[in-house]
Formats: sequence, structure tokens, C-alpha cells
Amino acid sequence: MHIDPQAFERDGHTQVRGIASRDEIGRYRGVIRSVVDEHRGQAQGRIDDYSKLFTQVTNIWRMSDAAREIVFFRRFAEVAAQLLGVPSVRLYHDQALFKPAGADRTPWHQDRYYWPLDTDRTLTMWLPLVDVEMQMGSMIFASGSHRASGLGDLIISPETDRRLTSIIKERAWPIWSEPVRAGDATFHAGATLYSAGANRSDRVREVLTVIYFATGTRIAAPANPNQQVDLEVFLPGAKPGEEAKSELNPILY
Repeated sequence: MHIDPQAFERDGHTQVRGIASRDEIGRYRGVIRSVVDEHRGQAQGRIDDYSKLFTQVTNIWRMSDAAREIVFFRRFAEVAAQLLGVPSVRLYHDQALFKPAGADRTPWHQDRYYWPLDTDRTLTMWLPLVDVEMQMGSMIFASGSHRASGLGDLIISPETDRRLTSIIKERAWPIWSEPVRAGDATFHAGATLYSAGANRSDRVREVLTVIYFATGTRIAAPANPNQQVDLEVFLPGAKPGEEAKSELNPILY
């Protein structure tokens, strides 16, 4: 397993090969598929509806002891801390994202737009549970976009997707997209612009994502309705200016 914090800092994303063994991923897949099958179709506590793109289940760690063990796996959190250059990270939330065959491309967007966190020390681990070839809809990153400003409203929408597509071309950010094997993972910063291809295979693209942020981060005043909802759902009881922590945000490393 090779970790390159400098590349992550430069590009806003990186791929970490061999973060889990094939045997580990095989076990994880059974656990996560069981949780998704049991809880699919339930409300996810978000304003935006991604049901046309994914079967989405959030905070699977609360749904079974086995799922909790996966999401809390120290190796994953340690890699997150090393990439962020911080001594400790907390959990923001996890998501099982299962993209069915035939589902459309995920629009260009930025995760940080949705998070009421007063820091740039945030990232998402994207851990495939199956080998993700290009036709299945691998991740697409605009390298260096995490340092950009003046991007305008970043809510996921067709209009935003068109505008960001134009901005990415104008600013000549290199585009990264490669197959990602089960057992490998991508990590991207909260400010990185990214998309994912349509699933043109005949199989479900099964992925677990886990979002981490630096321990000690403060809560920002919500800048949009989505951040207000996230504050209530993922940081229950916490208020702007306070440290970002609740019963849902344990220290994982």
C-alpha cells in the first residue's frame, strides 16, 4: 500500500492500491449488500434525491455490528489522516452507493458545498466492493480544482453540471479517470470537483464511501439549505462555532 500525501495535496485526489485484501473486500461486500437490501428505499435525510442514480443507504455503521466494524476500520482512517496531514480524524458519515446497470452519469459537483464544516481538511474514501471498469462508471476528477474559487452555486443540477463542464475546460484542469479494482480506493478532498461515468455494464456498481474530517474542526454557519439539513442530520445537537462532534461523529483515528 503506497500513500502519497503530496500528490493528494497537489491534485485533490489520489488512488491507494491494496488498502484492503480481496478476502476482506469479499467479506465487506456480503455485509454491506445485506444492509442495502434491508434498508433500500428509506429516506436519507437529504434535500436532493439521488434515487435515479443510486440505491443509497447512509450511516450503515448504525445498522449492524459488522457494518460498524467496516466503517470504523482503523487502517482506512489512518490513511485519511495521513493524506490530510492531521493527527486525528472523525467520521462525518458513510454511504453505501449502489449504482444499477443503466444509471446515468453522476453530474459534476463538489462535496464541501453540502458540509457545514469550517475547514478544508475533509475527504471522502470511495471503496469499490467489485472491480469497477470504465464502462461501470468509475470516478472522474478534475485535478487541481480543489484550490479554485469563483465557481458559483454548486448544488447538483443539470445547469451546474453544464457550467462546471465549461469551467473545467476553460481552466484546463487535467481529468483523471481509471478503473478501480476491489481492494483499492480513491480519496478526494471535499473541495475537489468530480463526476462518475454512467453504468453501461450489466452489473451493479457497489461502493462504500466514508467521509472524514480533521478532529477539532469547528462548525460553520450553514451557507445554504443543504448545509442546514446536514447540520441537523449528521451533527445533531451541535451549533455553529462549536467543535464539530456528536454521537454520530466518533474519532476513528
